[in-house]
Amino acid sequence: MIVETLVVGLIQTNCYVIAEESTREGAIVDPGGDADQILGAVDRLQLQVKYVANTHAHFDHTLANGQVMRGLDERQKAPPSLVTHPAAAPLLTQGGGARWFGIPSMPSPKPDLLVSDGDVLTLGHLSFQILHTPGHSPGSISLYCAAEKVLFDGDVLFRQGVGRTDLPGGHWNTLLHSIQNRLFVLPDDTVVYSGHGPSTTIGWEKRANPFLR
Repeated sequence: MIVETLVVGLIQTNCYVIAEESTREGAIVDPGGDADQILGAVDRLQLQVKYVANTHAHFDHTLANGQVMRGLDERQKAPPSLVTHPAAAPLLTQGGGARWFGIPSMPSPKPDLLVSDGDVLTLGHLSFQILHTPGHSPGSISLYCAAEKVLFDGDVLFRQGVGRTDLPGGHWNTLLHSIQNRLFVLPDDTVVYSGHGPSTTIGWEKRANPFLR
């Protein structure tokens, strides 16, 4: 599996360009800015991007949706699908909450594919299960590949941190439930690729995350 981390946008968001190595079928997770950098990684890796997936609708994870989708349309015969959870779709097309921070709004295109808990996205021989993990936002999802023991969780769980819950739609107890009942049941050696900061593992966060003791 290919995993390339790009730190993009105004709030230094982790955008992940991922792919199944043999087929080069790929996905872009959370294109939060710097579309040229993201598209450059797609070109360099020679990928056919099947999905552009938003783990949630906050602007720092979605700001480059439109530019990336247009750039991929120009590069590929088959257009990618823009993927998110139904609960994230309204905010996604309203600018992702950028106005909350006084940032000019850049609404995303409408999603092509709405996914719910238990749905599966495939890249070549790899399967990614959708886990609905609300709390940071109502429509937060995580993408889990059991075969590679990797999880892309947006702003749910960080290395020794958790997502904020003070924005509209956030809820602390819901976030804790998502972490304890959806993420901490995964194998301890699952690598967690978060929306900000370094990667971590489920086992490490069980032992060392100060917010979850």
